[in-house]
Amino acid sequence: MEYTVEVNWDWEAEVWYAVCDDIPIATESDSFDSLMDRIKTIAREVLELNGKPVKDARLYITAARMESIA
Repeated sequence: MEYTVEVNWDWEAEVWYAVCDDIPIATESDSFDSLMDRIKTIAREVLELNGKPVKDARLYITAARMESIA
């Protein structure tokens, strides 16, 4: 099973956040790498709690961050 996780940067809070309604999860972290670790851990735990297969689960991460050049 493949799940799409949307990752974005929150300028006001200065954190990366991730949301996936299909698992469902929502989490945040101050670094992108830390967020990737959190996503994998939380997704595995929530899938197991909901009785969904974890073995063949894949996460498709889509990330966006807007930067000003001026």
